Formats: sequence, C-alpha cells, structure tokens
Amino acid sequence: MFGMIRNSLFGNSEETDYKVLSSETKNGVSFQVRRYDAAKYASISSEGRTYDQVIGELVRKLLMYIGGNNEQGEAMGIAFPIIITVYPRNDGVFSRRLVVGIRIPNAYQREPPVPTDSAIKVEERPGMTVYALQFAGFAGESEYRAEASRLMRTLGETTPFQRKQYFCCSYDPPLKPYGRRNEVWFLQEDP
Repeated sequence: MFGMIRNSLFGNSEETDYKVLSSETKNGVSFQVRRYDAAKYASISSEGRTYDQVIGELVRKLLMYIGGNNEQGEAMGIAFPIIITVYPRNDGVFSRRLVVGIRIPNAYQREPPVPTDSAIKVEERPGMTVYALQFAGFAGESEYRAEASRLMRTLGETTPFQRKQYFCCSYDPPLKPYGRRNEVWFLQEDP
C-alpha cells in the first residue's frame, strides 16, 4: 500500500493545463479567471461524514488507484491538483457531501485503467471556466471556507458564478512541510 501511495505522490507528476483568461485584483485580493479543458477524472464521493472525518480516506483511495491499485496494475503518477467539490450550507459550513477528484494523467486519458475499488468512478468532466484564488499553508475545512468567503466577497453579488458548490484544490503531497499551494475555485456561470 505505501509503495502505491509513494508512487502516486513522488512518481511522475504533472499539473493540469489551463489558460489564464485574466488576472485581476479587487479590494486587494488577486485572483485569476481560468479555462480548463474537458478531461477524464477518477472520483470518489462521500455523504454523511464531515470533511475532516473523511477527506484522508477518500484521497488515500484515489492515490492507491493512480499508484497501481487498478485492474491493469498500472502506476500512472499524478496530475495535480486534487480537486474536492464541496456543497456549502447557507451558513458557509460544508454539508456532509463531497466529491474528491484527480485528473487522469495525459498518457492515460484515452484509456484509463479500470479501478478495482468499486467506489472509484472514472468520469468525463466538461470543460469549465473558474475564478481561482491561490493561498499557502496547510488547508483544512476552515482554511478553505475562509478563502472561499474572501473570494465570494471579492467577486460580489453581480458576478455570475455557481454558489451551491465550489472546488477546494491542493497541489502538494500531504507531507510537504512548506511552500504549499492551495486554491479555491468558483465555477463561472453563463451570464
């Protein structure tokens, strides 16, 4: 198990490509508007447990899959970021529903290995335009919520973005002690 996780985190890695449509600063907060192409993702979901109770387990299962725990025994490496879709309640607290996804690396996009864990699904996600706010440090639910609130205030009421869900993104292995990169993404809606 450790070998599969080690391979997924420290083996081949790539960052998901995107196009920066604009870089903006409003009220002292800098963010980007980015376009991501459609791609295949490995995803796993949970309902009923809190973010902090379940996130480690879900990420570990995905790392096992991309590290070689699949029908082909193929160690794929990893494509950052790890993307966690959260569904906030009206008070901003995460609901007990979340989806964790990792983009399948480019070399495996055409024919991803078949998961052996039935909880993991390989899905085609459509292209998307997001408002992205980057921040540093270790990020858990409270940090993601704070940064999402900051981005929401910055974008204001008239900016067309999805308010019922957003994405919490991590670009680093969990044991990286410094220089960590995290982001919050809001999905742009058509005006």
